[in-house]
Amino acid sequence: MATKTTNLNLRIDPILKEQAEKLFDELGLSTATACNIFIKQAVRQGRIPFEIATNIPNETTNAAMRESEKIARDPNIKRI
Repeated sequence: MATKTTNLNLRIDPILKEQAEKLFDELGLSTATACNIFIKQAVRQGRIPFEIATNIPNETTNAAMRESEKIARDPNIKRI
């Protein structure tokens, strides 16, 4: 028995689409297959299947935090 399908149309930035297609191709997936994987996981988990956050520090901030932790643990650093 053939599986019934339907079309899903969406608008996406052309550069983002190109980047996604390149990634999916490297993974051996079509864009349609990648979208189906995402939707199936969202339905299965009952949520977006990854964290969505705006407060993730960038690498510069991460490096600064690591440096401050190193300084805080260093007994040779003069404290005020």
